[in-house]
Amino acid sequence: MNTLDRQYTDLLQYILDNGVRKEDRTGTGTISVFGRQIRHKMSEGFPLLTTKKMAFKTMVTELIWFLRGDTNIKFLVDNGCRIWDGDAYKRFQKTCQFEKDANHILPNEWISMSNDFMSADILTKEEFINKIKTDDEFAKKWGELGPIYGKQWRKWGTGENVTLGHNGLHTLVGEKVIDQITNLINDLKTNPDSRRLMVSAWNVGELDSMVLPPCHYGFQVYTRELTASERITYKNTKQINLLDSNELFDFIKSNVTMDLDDEVHKVCDESNTPNRAISLMWNQRSVDTFLGLPFNIASYGLLLEIIAKEVNMIPDELIGNLGDTHLYSNHIEQAEEQIGREPYPLPKLILDDWYSTQGDTSNTPKDISEFLKNIHVSHIRIENYQSHPSIKAPLSN
Repeated sequence: MNTLDRQYTDLLQYILDNGVRKEDRTGTGTISVFGRQIRHKMSEGFPLLTTKKMAFKTMVTELIWFLRGDTNIKFLVDNGCRIWDGDAYKRFQKTCQFEKDANHILPNEWISMSNDFMSADILTKEEFINKIKTDDEFAKKWGELGPIYGKQWRKWGTGENVTLGHNGLHTLVGEKVIDQITNLINDLKTNPDSRRLMVSAWNVGELDSMVLPPCHYGFQVYTRELTASERITYKNTKQINLLDSNELFDFIKSNVTMDLDDEVHKVCDESNTPNRAISLMWNQRSVDTFLGLPFNIASYGLLLEIIAKEVNMIPDELIGNLGDTHLYSNHIEQAEEQIGREPYPLPKLILDDWYSTQGDTSNTPKDISEFLKNIHVSHIRIENYQSHPSIKAPLSN
């Protein structure tokens, strides 16, 4: 059953009916509401909208980029993801113009940098992106977006210097960083009932250094123990979409006189059947409802699936808390078109086993850092995705 598309199109209609007109930093203008929520049971299918065709590979590439701790668009460009092109190009133009206008560059510095400054005047956006793709030095300098999501998720700075090692007579010193994703995985494995299972991208000390402050600024996960009926159903079907079914357990219980709960849990433990369900809730301050929100829903759905696989839990519920929820003024007609479409059934997500991407034959999940070194978009795919045609709309940067 696909209730997700209906929730989404109802939200589009609610904004059209109740939104107030507001100006925004892009100069496009919006109609906006405040404080909405999306809820989706993962047992109903992978949350990829069907009322318009979604660029699944683009979404997967961006999430892998976040999880790698990367903040340079080089990886995205090389893998055909264009989401952040405009932000990088805008920063390139702005930085070059500032340096030229500042009039404080020494002659020898100007000689080494003038080519880039001149490029800011003559490079089109497409030429800029092509240079990112083909010129590693240029990409290193101008593809960087600042300490955005990947940096905060994997390398949150503490301001504390620590010894990193020794190089001959020299001690290597660097900043202590916090890997929030690895810490989250470890906490889920050791203390799954913790109320501190959170990851934040909203680092107030580094907001001014980011090309764009985080829109989806944090997420929290929650786990619960599965009942014996849920576990035995999952064990015998291996299909998450039967998580809520009690029929198998009721049948067994009606034919056996003893209390089966303990025995069922024992059998499930021996087969490494998950004993917990895991849910994820993300918080978002600013929501581009037509272009951005469908990607956010699918991205956090995929993140939930990846984390669940790593900690051997079953994905349960996906929740999005939405702040300034808006439609850009040049997305109105597109939203109206999508509202009139009937949803299709949601697709199924396929995740290759961790070990299959590592080249060994053991059926042992790897540490998420090790896994992400080798994971490729081709290892994450969907089946039975049927959708209406895509609807084009301009992206406001």
